[in-house]
Amino acid sequence: MTTTLTQTEGVYVLDIGDTENRFSPDWMTAVNDALDKVVAAPAPLVLTATGKFYSNGLDLDWLGQNADQFEPYVARVQALLARLLVLPVPTATAINGHAFGAGAMLAMTLDWRVMREDRGFFCFPEVDIQIPFTPGMAALIQAKLTPRAATDSMTTGRRFPGPDALTAGIVDGTAPDAELLEQTIARVAPLAGKPADTLGKIKSTMYATAVAALLGTDA
Repeated sequence: MTTTLTQTEGVYVLDIGDTENRFSPDWMTAVNDALDKVVAAPAPLVLTATGKFYSNGLDLDWLGQNADQFEPYVARVQALLARLLVLPVPTATAINGHAFGAGAMLAMTLDWRVMREDRGFFCFPEVDIQIPFTPGMAALIQAKLTPRAATDSMTTGRRFPGPDALTAGIVDGTAPDAELLEQTIARVAPLAGKPADTLGKIKSTMYATAVAALLGTDA
Protein backbone atom coordinates (compact mmCIF):
# COMPACT_ATOMS: atom_id res chain seq x y z
CA MET A 1 0.00 0.00 0.00
CA THR A 2 1.20 3.47 -0.82
CA THR A 3 0.36 6.57 1.19
CA THR A 4 -3.34 7.42 1.29
CA LEU A 5 -5.15 10.59 2.33
CA THR A 6 -8.77 10.34 3.43
CA GLN A 7 -11.15 12.47 5.49
CA THR A 8 -13.28 11.49 8.48
CA GLU A 9 -15.14 13.69 10.94
CA GLY A 10 -13.65 16.75 9.23
CA VAL A 11 -10.11 15.48 9.84
CA TYR A 12 -7.57 14.40 7.25
CA VAL A 13 -6.05 10.99 7.92
CA LEU A 14 -2.73 10.39 6.17
CA ASP A 15 -1.71 6.73 6.20
CA ILE A 16 1.98 6.59 5.31
CA GLY A 17 1.98 2.91 4.36
CA ASP A 18 2.01 -0.70 5.52
CA THR A 19 5.69 -1.56 5.08
CA GLU A 20 8.64 -0.19 7.08
CA ASN A 21 7.69 3.20 5.65
CA ARG A 22 11.27 4.35 5.24
CA PHE A 23 12.06 7.78 3.82
CA SER A 24 12.61 6.80 0.20
CA PRO A 25 12.56 9.63 -2.35
CA ASP A 26 9.27 8.34 -3.78
CA TRP A 27 7.74 8.06 -0.30
CA MET A 28 8.74 11.63 0.54
CA THR A 29 7.21 12.85 -2.71
CA ALA A 30 3.94 11.08 -1.88
CA VAL A 31 3.84 12.57 1.64
CA ASN A 32 4.54 16.06 0.34
CA ASP A 33 1.84 15.68 -2.30
CA ALA A 34 -0.64 14.76 0.44
CA LEU A 35 0.44 17.75 2.53
CA ASP A 36 -0.15 20.00 -0.47
CA LYS A 37 -3.80 18.88 -0.43
CA VAL A 38 -4.09 19.48 3.31
CA VAL A 39 -2.73 23.02 2.99
CA ALA A 40 -4.94 23.76 -0.02
CA ALA A 41 -8.11 22.97 1.95
CA PRO A 42 -7.04 23.29 5.60
CA ALA A 43 -8.38 20.89 8.20
CA PRO A 44 -6.77 19.02 11.12
CA LEU A 45 -4.39 16.23 10.17
CA VAL A 46 -3.76 12.82 11.74
CA LEU A 47 -0.75 10.90 10.48
CA THR A 48 -0.58 7.13 11.01
CA ALA A 49 0.47 3.88 9.35
CA THR A 50 -0.78 0.33 9.00
CA GLY A 51 0.72 -2.86 10.40
CA LYS A 52 3.80 -3.61 12.48
CA PHE A 53 5.72 -0.43 11.68
CA TYR A 54 5.06 3.28 11.98
CA SER A 55 8.34 4.19 10.31
CA ASN A 56 11.86 2.79 10.49
CA GLY A 57 13.38 6.05 9.32
CA LEU A 58 16.02 6.67 6.70
CA ASP A 59 16.09 4.43 3.62
CA LEU A 60 19.51 2.90 4.19
CA ASP A 61 19.19 0.57 1.19
CA TRP A 62 18.62 3.53 -1.14
CA LEU A 63 21.50 5.41 0.46
CA GLY A 64 23.75 2.40 -0.01
CA GLN A 65 23.03 2.48 -3.73
CA ASN A 66 23.23 6.29 -3.98
CA ALA A 67 26.04 7.26 -1.63
CA ASP A 68 26.84 10.33 -3.72
CA GLN A 69 23.37 11.67 -2.93
CA PHE A 70 23.76 11.55 0.87
CA GLU A 71 23.78 15.31 1.53
CA PRO A 72 20.83 16.24 -0.72
CA TYR A 73 18.93 13.22 0.62
CA VAL A 74 19.37 14.29 4.25
CA ALA A 75 18.47 17.86 3.30
CA ARG A 76 15.24 16.59 1.76
CA VAL A 77 14.41 14.53 4.86
CA GLN A 78 14.98 17.54 7.08
CA ALA A 79 12.89 19.78 4.81
CA LEU A 80 9.96 17.37 5.19
CA LEU A 81 10.37 17.32 8.97
CA ALA A 82 10.47 21.12 9.03
CA ARG A 83 7.36 21.36 6.88
CA LEU A 84 5.38 19.10 9.18
CA LEU A 85 6.62 20.91 12.26
CA VAL A 86 5.03 24.18 11.15
CA LEU A 87 2.12 22.81 9.10
CA PRO A 88 -0.66 25.42 9.46
CA VAL A 89 -3.28 23.01 10.79
CA PRO A 90 -3.70 21.15 14.10
CA THR A 91 -1.82 17.85 13.82
CA ALA A 92 -1.60 14.60 15.74
CA THR A 93 -0.11 11.18 15.07
CA ALA A 94 -1.30 7.69 15.90
CA ILE A 95 1.86 5.64 16.42
CA ASN A 96 0.65 2.18 15.45
CA GLY A 97 3.95 0.31 15.65
CA HIS A 98 7.72 0.63 15.73
CA ALA A 99 9.02 4.19 15.35
CA PHE A 100 12.80 4.28 15.02
CA GLY A 101 15.32 7.00 14.17
CA ALA A 102 13.94 9.42 11.63
CA GLY A 103 10.60 7.63 11.99
CA ALA A 104 10.53 8.69 15.64
CA MET A 105 11.54 12.20 14.56
CA LEU A 106 8.59 12.16 12.17
CA ALA A 107 6.30 11.59 15.15
CA MET A 108 8.00 14.47 16.96
CA THR A 109 6.91 16.92 14.25
CA LEU A 110 3.21 16.56 15.03
CA ASP A 111 1.48 18.60 17.73
CA TRP A 112 0.28 15.55 19.69
CA ARG A 113 1.34 11.90 19.80
CA VAL A 114 -0.76 8.87 20.78
CA MET A 115 0.98 5.50 20.85
CA ARG A 116 -0.39 1.99 20.78
CA GLU A 117 -0.23 0.78 24.37
CA ASP A 118 0.45 -2.92 23.85
CA ARG A 119 2.89 -3.18 20.95
CA GLY A 120 5.68 -1.26 19.27
CA PHE A 121 8.73 0.67 20.41
CA PHE A 122 9.70 4.32 20.15
CA CYS A 123 13.46 4.65 19.82
CA PHE A 124 16.28 6.98 18.85
CA PRO A 125 19.00 4.35 18.19
CA GLU A 126 21.62 6.81 16.96
CA VAL A 127 24.05 6.30 19.86
CA ASP A 128 24.12 2.54 19.29
CA ILE A 129 24.38 2.63 15.49
CA GLN A 130 27.04 5.34 15.73
CA ILE A 131 25.22 7.96 13.69
CA PRO A 132 25.20 11.26 15.59
CA PHE A 133 22.16 13.49 15.31
CA THR A 134 22.44 16.35 12.86
CA PRO A 135 22.01 19.77 14.47
CA GLY A 136 18.56 20.02 12.87
CA MET A 137 17.37 16.66 14.10
CA ALA A 138 18.64 17.35 17.62
CA ALA A 139 16.94 20.75 17.59
CA LEU A 140 13.66 19.18 16.48
CA ILE A 141 13.64 16.64 19.30
CA GLN A 142 14.73 19.17 21.91
CA ALA A 143 12.00 21.57 20.78
CA LYS A 144 9.38 18.96 21.66
CA LEU A 145 10.75 17.15 24.72
CA THR A 146 11.76 18.22 28.18
CA PRO A 147 15.53 18.20 28.82
CA ARG A 148 15.08 15.04 30.91
CA ALA A 149 13.12 13.21 28.23
CA ALA A 150 15.55 14.35 25.53
CA THR A 151 18.53 13.05 27.49
CA ASP A 152 16.82 9.77 28.37
CA SER A 153 15.83 9.10 24.75
CA MET A 154 18.69 10.62 22.74
CA THR A 155 21.72 9.40 24.70
CA THR A 156 20.64 5.88 25.65
CA GLY A 157 19.14 4.26 22.55
CA ARG A 158 16.38 2.96 24.83
CA ARG A 159 13.37 1.32 23.24
CA PHE A 160 10.27 2.78 24.88
CA PRO A 161 7.03 0.78 24.77
CA GLY A 162 3.90 2.90 24.84
CA PRO A 163 3.35 3.12 28.60
CA ASP A 164 7.02 4.00 29.22
CA ALA A 165 6.96 6.61 26.45
CA LEU A 166 3.92 8.17 28.12
CA THR A 167 5.61 8.22 31.53
CA ALA A 168 8.71 9.82 30.01
CA GLY A 169 6.64 12.53 28.32
CA ILE A 170 7.58 11.41 24.81
CA VAL A 171 3.96 10.78 23.83
CA ASP A 172 0.78 12.42 25.05
CA GLY A 173 -1.38 9.33 25.35
CA THR A 174 -1.69 5.61 24.71
CA ALA A 175 -4.60 3.55 23.44
CA PRO A 176 -5.50 -0.02 22.48
CA ASP A 177 -4.99 -0.77 18.81
CA ALA A 178 -8.73 -0.82 18.14
CA GLU A 179 -9.15 2.69 19.57
CA LEU A 180 -5.85 4.27 18.56
CA LEU A 181 -6.97 6.14 15.46
CA GLU A 182 -10.31 7.15 16.98
CA GLN A 183 -8.68 8.61 20.08
CA THR A 184 -6.09 10.45 18.02
CA ILE A 185 -8.72 11.97 15.74
CA ALA A 186 -10.63 13.08 18.84
CA ARG A 187 -7.65 15.19 19.92
CA VAL A 188 -7.74 17.43 16.86
CA ALA A 189 -11.33 17.25 15.55
CA PRO A 190 -12.51 19.98 17.99
CA LEU A 191 -9.80 22.28 16.60
CA ALA A 192 -11.20 22.36 13.08
CA GLY A 193 -11.66 25.89 11.82
CA LYS A 194 -8.58 27.41 13.43
CA PRO A 195 -7.30 30.05 10.98
CA ALA A 196 -4.49 28.44 9.03
CA ASP A 197 -2.56 31.63 8.36
CA THR A 198 -2.42 32.59 12.03
CA LEU A 199 -1.70 29.05 13.22
CA GLY A 200 1.12 28.70 10.69
CA LYS A 201 2.69 31.95 11.90
CA ILE A 202 2.41 30.85 15.53
CA LYS A 203 4.12 27.52 14.82
CA SER A 204 6.80 29.21 12.72
CA THR A 205 7.60 31.48 15.66
CA MET A 206 7.48 28.66 18.22
CA TYR A 207 9.84 26.44 16.24
CA ALA A 208 11.96 29.04 14.44
CA THR A 209 15.22 27.72 15.90
CA ALA A 210 14.48 24.09 15.02
CA VAL A 211 13.32 24.96 11.51
CA ALA A 212 16.42 27.05 10.89
CA ALA A 213 18.62 24.17 12.05
CA LEU A 214 16.73 21.68 9.88
CA LEU A 215 16.92 23.89 6.79
CA GLY A 216 20.43 25.17 7.46
CA THR A 217 19.31 28.80 7.54
CA ASP A 218 19.47 31.60 10.09
CA ALA A 219 16.63 31.74 12.64
